[in-house]
Amino acid sequence: MTPISLTSSGALFRTAITGFAVLIFIGLLTGGATARPESDPCRPVRYADSNFVICTADLRKYEVRLFWRGPDGSVLGSFDRLKETPEGSRVAFAMNAGMYREDRSPVGLYVEDGKELKAANTRSGPGNFHLKPNGIFYVKGRRAGVLETGVFLKRNIRPDYATQSGPMLVINGQIHPQFSEQSTSRKIRNGIGVKGQGTVVFAISEDPVTFSTFARLFRDELGCANALFLDGSVSSLYAPSLGRVDTFMPIGPIVGALRRRP
Repeated sequence: MTPISLTSSGALFRTAITGFAVLIFIGLLTGGATARPESDPCRPVRYADSNFVICTADLRKYEVRLFWRGPDGSVLGSFDRLKETPEGSRVAFAMNAGMYREDRSPVGLYVEDGKELKAANTRSGPGNFHLKPNGIFYVKGRRAGVLETGVFLKRNIRPDYATQSGPMLVINGQIHPQFSEQSTSRKIRNGIGVKGQGTVVFAISEDPVTFSTFARLFRDELGCANALFLDGSVSSLYAPSLGRVDTFMPIGPIVGALRRRP
């Protein structure tokens, strides 16, 4: 089945709120950005004439987890329902965690609490997910990584959490070979990268951007040697420190950073 990320409907919502989002971002730059405590995990960033929100999780301070279904077995589908879960009060920020089908099930590998709920998808096909190489973000203990799908499978890693998406944005310091700086395809995008093994970096664009710009953000501005695209147009963020809870439409798996218990 062709991967479904509901991008066309999401684009309609994005068009309607673009001006409002820009006003909010300007307000953060002129007022709240300098006043926020350094402990806040999310911040606005301006890069290559585009606006982004960056959230950083030091795994000594945060647990990065994946969420798909609630305690009753139904798909969470929103940040509001995530907040209602037993761990919801500890969520410092969250975003959608990759592409999903019409029933909001993951397109590729999905591991939660050490259990593989969806197998890795190595097939070829249309769409961004199959723009090889794609990759897998994973967490094991207090270590995290982003690897090409084939490399991940060869290493026989047994992660606590993992999500597969595509394409890779940055691969060992190199931009995905199929990205072009002349591309005219611009969308709201979100992705995830790692610095070392102990810091996870999340990014979401406020403006429509190309894959090339988004990849260079991770490599050149955020210092991530490996980074993975999660999705576009439906890209959503929950960031309480920014007063932001995106509710554009139901989403599939969610990745969140939880404050560690004292």
